Amino acid sequence: MVDRVDVTPEAAQVLRRLRAMHGPLMFHQSGGCCDGSAPMCYPAGEFRTGGQGVRLAALDVDGVDEPIAFWVSASPCAYWSHTHLTVDVVPGRGSGFSLEAPEGVRFLIRSRLLTDDEVTALADSPVHVGGAD
Repeated sequence: MVDRVDVTPEAAQVLRRLRAMHGPLMFHQSGGCCDGSAPMCYPAGEFRTGGQGVRLAALDVDGVDEPIAFWVSASPCAYWSHTHLTVDVVPGRGSGFSLEAPEGVRFLIRSRLLTDDEVTALADSPVHVGGAD
């Protein structure tokens, strides 16, 4: 099974804490510009993805009851179609309303190009387009 998005062990630890405090979670990855380019973590359903939202992944995190939806807008999704994303966490305070901000850390994305085998495997794994679950 090939995943489009993964989570580092350090990010998973933060997500377990956030889940305990806030309930079910979701991510939205902005395309940049005014929103920046960091993934934003919200309580599930708090960010409206709209008709152009693309759910790239449902992240299974050990110790979190339900998958965490990872959403992106359609335009960045197109140019990331050959990219694997990894949610990581680093010390420091990001901007925006992401839930980890009071924890003194911020989520960020690490990326790499997909291998040819991964691209082939993902061709049969459609993404969900059209707003929140």
